[in-house]
Amino acid sequence: MQEQCIPLMKSGEDVVAQAMTGTGKTAAFGIPLVEKVDPARKSVQALVLAPTRELAVQVRDELHRLGQFSGVRVLACYGGQALSTQITALNAGAHIVVGTPGRVLDHLRRRTLSIAEVRAVVLDEADEMLDIGFLPDIERILRQTPRERQTALFSATMHAAVRGIVHRHLRSPSWVSIGEQLQTAPKVQQVYYEVWEKDKVRGLAGLLHQDLNGGKALLFLRTQAGVDHLVRSLQRHNVTVAGIHGGMTQPQRSGVMRSFKEGRLKVLAATNVAARGLDIPEVSHVINYDMPQNIEEYVHRIGRTARMEADGTAITFVTEWDIDMLDTLIDTVGNDIERGTLPLYV
Repeated sequence: MQEQCIPLMKSGEDVVAQAMTGTGKTAAFGIPLVEKVDPARKSVQALVLAPTRELAVQVRDELHRLGQFSGVRVLACYGGQALSTQITALNAGAHIVVGTPGRVLDHLRRRTLSIAEVRAVVLDEADEMLDIGFLPDIERILRQTPRERQTALFSATMHAAVRGIVHRHLRSPSWVSIGEQLQTAPKVQQVYYEVWEKDKVRGLAGLLHQDLNGGKALLFLRTQAGVDHLVRSLQRHNVTVAGIHGGMTQPQRSGVMRSFKEGRLKVLAATNVAARGLDIPEVSHVINYDMPQNIEEYVHRIGRTARMEADGTAITFVTEWDIDMLDTLIDTVGNDIERGTLPLYV
């Protein structure tokens, strides 16, 4: 990804890059952005839009690391943090702003952020931003940037809505594709377990006690209420677990993520939205506690493990209500996924 994108972006071309997570895309756009910025100018010169506050902070930290010796100042703008804190930082001067579309648009409306001198815009995890519903915000933001800007779009999938943005806002872009759109990471061992709905919690608890072996497990659920209920249920089965979702405060989410990254917490339950873009390279197990609703969602979820050439295991629970989706999954990935038996049923 970096080998193909960096020369294109340094030459000033618009870029569309399609690749799964864990391919080093932050540095692929971060290095050219840092080099493009003029530290002597106080204005915001580059804008990165990201779907979640966690990804915005993660990208901010990476760009700060890349530009720490060149005087480039990077600021993250996202919901859940006081506006006054961000306004103070903006007034002090930022060269690159990384933000979620909603909060960036909020600053633009308040005139606390100017993007009139932006030279480059990056849309990170574009398909995820559209899935969340950020398309109108993204369109409004892009219309306020200079027409002669450079634009780069990074996305795991290239569905119609993403291509629509490319058509409307990018100028003759170069296309970069790393792997097939629905290609799963090659080192992920994929397995599914058929389980009665009433047995899911006990089945998962037994699996975690038997198979985790010191690794880290990321559990995916559809709803915030589902995350909270599963956390309480697993705790009753002596599983140390915490949840993360959009209904939590930013300090709560940050505390949970810090514990998970540092290894003090081994099991994390999350909604799709909360987990998007999180860089947790040590995840050994991804468990689809709730069946993904489509193949794209399945690929996104299991892309959380086996990152950067590591090995990983992707487990999917299949209840009596999930048979149709299981058939679709098997038709898509074929022999890459195998059937297993839960310890509960042995």
